Amino acid sequence: MNILILSAGTRNKIVEFFRNEVGNTGKVIATDCSNLAPALYEADAYYIVPRITEPGYLDVILDICCKEKIDGALSLIDPELSLLAAHEEEFLAVGCRLISSSYDVVETCFDKYRMYKKLLDLGIPTGKCYVNQETFFEAVSSGEITFPVFVKPVKGSASININKVQSAKEIEVLFSLYEDLMVQEYMNGIEYGADVYIDMISGKTKAIFVKEKIVMRAGETDKSVSIYDERLFSLIKSFVEAMGFKGIVDIDIFKVNDIYYISEVNPRFGGGYPHAYACGTNVPKLIINNLNGNENEDEIGHYEIGKYMMKYSEIKII
Repeated sequence: MNILILSAGTRNKIVEFFRNEVGNTGKVIATDCSNLAPALYEADAYYIVPRITEPGYLDVILDICCKEKIDGALSLIDPELSLLAAHEEEFLAVGCRLISSSYDVVETCFDKYRMYKKLLDLGIPTGKCYVNQETFFEAVSSGEITFPVFVKPVKGSASININKVQSAKEIEVLFSLYEDLMVQEYMNGIEYGADVYIDMISGKTKAIFVKEKIVMRAGETDKSVSIYDERLFSLIKSFVEAMGFKGIVDIDIFKVNDIYYISEVNPRFGGGYPHAYACGTNVPKLIINNLNGNENEDEIGHYEIGKYMMKYSEIKII
């Protein structure tokens, strides 16, 4: 079993987890556009590749799949997911299964307003969103929404250009500085993160790990504690299966006045996934089992409760 991890960056733990599961049955190959990406050096082998926006990038990746006899490939960054999903048939033609949801599902996740409307269609609670300043100001005037609110790119990642704002003037300034922005309701409640695995064979949810977020830094969970909530499991399961997700999904959720609101969805490994793995939610194992042609057993909620994750700095010397 040979696994290809694209755009590995600083996600050393993900590479390590896959190496643990592959063992002596194959190899874990990593790629990045920089030789200073530390996760490369956790892999059995690595390749320095062009940036994903450069011509010929996809051909380079497909060549690696052929040369290394890759069985399954995944990316750890948002912009690459759509590129891969759009060329799924080309990967299948060289014997490689993409560990990813379909192109349409991935694109829905990356368009936050499109996801907002999808959640409304599914009847799932979510924070109010506006892509037009005038519509937002009308909603403020009618009492539909109040400050503070978040202003963020409709299509963005890594918490870039996200601002918590307190006034109409700030809204006007941000909309004059940046294009394609939206206003999102500020959810003043408890924030949770869910690592979810949807079986690539059956399409059924097989694992859900939930953590309460204690500290956030640069858009990622810095400190968290594992919790168990069957009501939340049920909401997540209904949502991901209605959407048609496949593989790993990272979901941000808020609890306000005892109601769960789904906020954002990333169809990839989230930055806090190591917490799930340490507590017993072994997604690399589930992925490899699917790549071997086997449907996974139900492991929803099968993990240790009350376990804390605390991130800290480490270095790699080469």
